[in-house]
Amino acid sequence: MTIALWIFSILIGLASTMSSMGKFTKMEQTLATLKSVGVKDSQIPLLGALELAAALGLLIGIWVPILGQLASIGLAIYFAGAVTAHARAGHSFKEIMPATILLLVSLLTALLQFSR
Repeated sequence: MTIALWIFSILIGLASTMSSMGKFTKMEQTLATLKSVGVKDSQIPLLGALELAAALGLLIGIWVPILGQLASIGLAIYFAGAVTAHARAGHSFKEIMPATILLLVSLLTALLQFSR
């Protein structure tokens, strides 16, 4: 179980870090997606910071369980919001899938965090 926790924590942590970097570097595709779901320019740095903080929390949470638990729950809430935003914007199944997969991985990570 511990190895699975490490693997999923690292995977979702890397995905969150990459996603936050897209926001911080203002990648064209990232900005277009965010705009399409109604995110304001002023909200983008905060979203990136939340993702990066969660990724760090997951990494440290490998050794400090409460931090890993909080970070994984935070990411699950974050990605649930992303799925909801995509659905409200009327995006297709294909467009909603990345956020849905990240939501599922963050939920699995949270379950692993709480089962140790």
